[in-house]
Amino acid sequence: MIGHVESYDDERQTGAIKCEDKFYEFHIDDWGLDKEPEVGDDVDFMPEDDGSATGISSIDGVVQHTMIPVKRRVIAALLGLFFGFLGTHRIYLGFYRTAFFQILLTGIMLFLGAPGFAMIWGFIEGFLIFGGLISKDAKGRSLK
Repeated sequence: MIGHVESYDDERQTGAIKCEDKFYEFHIDDWGLDKEPEVGDDVDFMPEDDGSATGISSIDGVVQHTMIPVKRRVIAALLGLFFGFLGTHRIYLGFYRTAFFQILLTGIMLFLGAPGFAMIWGFIEGFLIFGGLISKDAKGRSLK
């Protein structure tokens, strides 16, 4: 099955893989890769009846956070400049939690009658993306 690492505890050396809204626990002994597990790693695994995962391997054969850029800087920056108050640039880059807080802040500021303050966060981040100060997506890949 194909899934992704949802959590990993380095002390206990256990983690969870999520696949189709189900979670499968694994121990580092079942991790068949050279690299330690990281949240977000895409993996192939064998689900067991007891809810555990065995035979874990990378979809590509090697878990790697490729350095090949996937997301475009210009798109992210324009989304930040024009729709940043809705967190669209953060959604595009994969930072869903930050996007949620931007949407929440926008709602609060609109409720309080201060829409200008809500829009400034995303607007500034749009310029930071253009300038290269925000230069990676949520998986650590550089922007094109």
